[in-house]
Amino acid sequence: MNYFLCFSFLVVTSLFSIPIREKPTQAQNAPDKPNVLFIAVDDLRPELGCYGKTAVISPNIDRLASQGTLFNRAYCQIPVCGASRASLLTGLRPNRNRFLNYKTWADKDAPEAVTLPQHFKNNGYYTVSNGKIFHYQDDKLESWSELPWRARDPSNDWRNYVTEAAQQIAIDHGNGKGPAFEQADVPDTAYFDGKIAAKTIADLKRLKEQDQPFFLAVGFLKPHLPFNAPSRYWDLYNPQNLPEASNPFPPESAPDAAIHNFGELRNYAGIPPEGALNESMAKLMVHGYHACISYTDAQIGKLLDTLEELDLADNTIVVLWGDHGWNLEEHGLWCKHCNFETSLRAPLLIKAPGLPAGQRTEALTEFVDIYPTLCELSNLAQPQQLEGTSLVPLLSQPNTSGKEYVFSKYHEGFTVKNDRYRYTEWSKDDGEVYARMLYDHQQDSLENVNIVDLPENKEIVKGLQQQLRKMYQEDFMK
Repeated sequence: MNYFLCFSFLVVTSLFSIPIREKPTQAQNAPDKPNVLFIAVDDLRPELGCYGKTAVISPNIDRLASQGTLFNRAYCQIPVCGASRASLLTGLRPNRNRFLNYKTWADKDAPEAVTLPQHFKNNGYYTVSNGKIFHYQDDKLESWSELPWRARDPSNDWRNYVTEAAQQIAIDHGNGKGPAFEQADVPDTAYFDGKIAAKTIADLKRLKEQDQPFFLAVGFLKPHLPFNAPSRYWDLYNPQNLPEASNPFPPESAPDAAIHNFGELRNYAGIPPEGALNESMAKLMVHGYHACISYTDAQIGKLLDTLEELDLADNTIVVLWGDHGWNLEEHGLWCKHCNFETSLRAPLLIKAPGLPAGQRTEALTEFVDIYPTLCELSNLAQPQQLEGTSLVPLLSQPNTSGKEYVFSKYHEGFTVKNDRYRYTEWSKDDGEVYARMLYDHQQDSLENVNIVDLPENKEIVKGLQQQLRKMYQEDFMK
């Protein structure tokens, strides 16, 4: 079936009956159906000024934090983009057979699930997808009122680069990936995120004139590799003043299962196939990551400015999230793909009409909580499929205690965190455990010493292991 015919068919067939929970109470002073600006940022860890990272230049995301609520302990369900996005957008957790890696299709793993944008569409919203929202552009097409738009052609990775030299390296490299970084004296729109911002600004102007609320999803690509951004964002930083990981080594007594070879980075030209990066390359990677944060921050600022200029700010919910964390040589690692705090903790900011501004909460929260939160803020009933809990109580009273436990997984590693500890275990399909880790975040916030085998921690491990089995019952029943 033709792509456009397929989209039309799915749009028509998407309007079916959905099991729903009780309709929520409308937030005080909030519009009945607020607009939603849903901002996803690829590979963004909490490396932002509003998260206390003073070396980072992120004034626009910091501005958003001052207008809403910052969730300081928000965790993704799985630290890889395709699976994390499928989980968040369906409100379902990963398990041994669902949402496994970056190649995840929500269509295939959860065909009956009603996605977050689809639920809004079925309730009278006009839904638009710009940039990277689902990993695959044509995943869950019934979610959108028009075809998802992207600035890039995914079949030509060399188009990530604007200089002829870097493009040629990408072509010669064979896999379309050239250097792991690029800086060029070009306008913001020379790279993809600038194009995404320009398209979104045009859409905001268009959608303002429509006689229905909108759900506008915007997926920025940076700071995902390659670290490509206009040179003026690189020039914001003196690389000698950027922070370096204080623990560029595997944790003491960490199992082999916890460590990987950061193959994602090694795909790029100029990166050695194994071993640690040399000092100059490591500094360059940190510099590039920060430059890309500032580049994307500038694009987000343009969207926030447009909301103000169009008088949309007071009736629009703005949500910003990074799909997972990222390692900047902590534990000797780069990229994500692991069960450490650096890969699992990610930014989450929510600004909602009628709710207080400039708040911060330390409550434990999860990305599966975003779907029910937006339903409640928009006065929509929640589909029965949802496995998260609305964060609206925390938006009203940020000092309220959140969840006692949050859960994530990556491949065969299942992990649970409570207020003090993170426990992770790796097991085969039959449930047999072959590796474990325990970190005391009160004493060891950087996770440098695995204390799972200390006799005094036996009961702690037992209790956390029970919570894992309670959450992932079907995965441990064999």
